[in-house]
Amino acid sequence: MAAKIDEKKIKAKGLSNIALSKSVKISQAEQYTLIAVLGAGIALGIAIALASHFADKISYNAKVIEEEDKSIVAFSDTIKEIGICTKPNGKTYSDQELEKCRPNAIEVSAVPNTLRSKILQTIAANKALNSVPKEDSTSCINSATGKNYTYQELQNFYTAAETDSELAVATELIQNCSALRVIPDALPQYRNEEALLSSLNKIFDISDWEPEGLSPTGTYGVSKFDPNLNSVSVRLSVDSTYKTTMKVLENIERSIREFDIERATIEWSGTNSITLQAQANAYYITPATYTASSKTINSGGGTTKK
Repeated sequence: MAAKIDEKKIKAKGLSNIALSKSVKISQAEQYTLIAVLGAGIALGIAIALASHFADKISYNAKVIEEEDKSIVAFSDTIKEIGICTKPNGKTYSDQELEKCRPNAIEVSAVPNTLRSKILQTIAANKALNSVPKEDSTSCINSATGKNYTYQELQNFYTAAETDSELAVATELIQNCSALRVIPDALPQYRNEEALLSSLNKIFDISDWEPEGLSPTGTYGVSKFDPNLNSVSVRLSVDSTYKTTMKVLENIERSIREFDIERATIEWSGTNSITLQAQANAYYITPATYTASSKTINSGGGTTKK
């Protein structure tokens, strides 16, 4: 007897197998999609991290280059303002131009309106300053005129020098005998009381007078003329004839070093004798100091100066 087959069950079982197969395939597709999405996310994250790293590196290098450019410009501007080298072809000096620069061989006319030209052409050429000969140095006196070498005479020696030895002699004459030397004498950088009293003693010596009293008061301070100018006070007592006293005052007035008499009293002590009591200020300038600075550029941003 043939068995009866339930067609409905067979069809249902076939449909169930098909559904299961499709479900498995869909599950596998979802896994592949998830893996693909995860891989793409990882790749995108790495790409973003690398892009951020390279962006920071490019920004850091740009900052370094920018600061280097600023330093080069500042260095070049300093050289141009002082007049060490002639002007560059561009805005800044190239390495080749700096290598060819010879400060001692540059004519002042080649660096106009620089600190060097202003000093050599204005201050050193000042007739009043050049009229003051260097003390105790006959080498600074022109034997033909009997006077101190003028700036033009010293410049002629320098220009006419043909050998290194002649150039060295001319340079030494300019350094020792030109008006430039009186600037540190007139306005020293330090409160040197011994040098101050020595200057006054020299004045008294050429006035043929020996002081009865001369001493620093121990009073120091900032000058009322300029915050970088300091004053040192001295007391002076003169008891002599009218002519000698006036000669002392005239030589103080003519002195290279500046003396500012704040208070003075004059009393007649006889028919031809007077007593002078005075307090004066001499000056010295605060020394300027220059130190090299460095700047550290941090990779995380910001700079640090040292």
